[in-house]
Amino acid sequence: MKISDNFLWGGATAANQYEGAYLEDGKGLSIADVEMGARHGVPREIHSYVHEDCYYPSHEGVDFYHHYKEDIALFAKMGFKCFRMSINWSRIFPHGDEKTPNEKGLAFYDQVFDELLKYGIQPIVTISHYETPLYLVQKYGSWRNRKLIDFFEHYCDVIFRRYHHKVKYWMTFNEINETMNQKQPYHQAGIIYQDNENPADVKVLVSHNMMVASAKAVILAHRIDPTLKVGCMFQYPTTYPKTCHPNDILARRYHMMPNFYYGDVMCKGYYSNTCTAQLKRMGATLSMEEGDKEILKEGKVDFIAFSYYFSSIA
Repeated sequence: MKISDNFLWGGATAANQYEGAYLEDGKGLSIADVEMGARHGVPREIHSYVHEDCYYPSHEGVDFYHHYKEDIALFAKMGFKCFRMSINWSRIFPHGDEKTPNEKGLAFYDQVFDELLKYGIQPIVTISHYETPLYLVQKYGSWRNRKLIDFFEHYCDVIFRRYHHKVKYWMTFNEINETMNQKQPYHQAGIIYQDNENPADVKVLVSHNMMVASAKAVILAHRIDPTLKVGCMFQYPTTYPKTCHPNDILARRYHMMPNFYYGDVMCKGYYSNTCTAQLKRMGATLSMEEGDKEILKEGKVDFIAFSYYFSSIA
């Protein structure tokens, strides 16, 4: 079978993985900038500030910030038709709660998008890829706080208006379902549990606030430019039952429920029966504010994206 010439063949990465220049040209610290590297069996060490004697992978990345022209030229030689990348929120708003964006940060992404388009490479942009501004975590408690919905919407408003002529495909949050799948979702959402918190309730609250923010971003994008497509993005390993025994079939279903939880809300626009069952399994309570239901319904995503690393057995 011949693949269409319009097929978007390419590669993907994220600002915290490849940009480097972690404090250059007005950029603020993100949660990635205080996370040390992880390896098999060794979790990420998380700091509250940058220790001078520690190595943080995001600080240098592959120095794309200074070598993007050379890197993009290599992408073109490889035959890329698209490049999935992210905008670093703290490069545009160093603290995350400012009214006025950092023009040097905006100009950098203008240059990157122009270079990609010069080679006929379509940018596909993740708005938040594990790069929540550290200030929002330390001052506001990260996505526990609904103020982050407004900060995120303002951030989206700035980048949609600035880049909508150059970027047609957007994704709100990278692997949003990992907020529920991880024991402590700092890497995903900047969350470290407090002593008096129920982790299940925190995960549900944080996830809800992020999905409301995503829905508001979809609504905003369509108002600014109806041609824009805004999607959600999941970490989605294919899971198989260990045997054909009904218990294994059920185990596989339970294993996938957290992924369906986010997909149902973001694609259908409401909390489905599957979501209700997942909340019951977690022993968690969901509380919504007035208007949330309407926002979720109006802000359904245009497409689903997913990362696939390996298959698993339940």
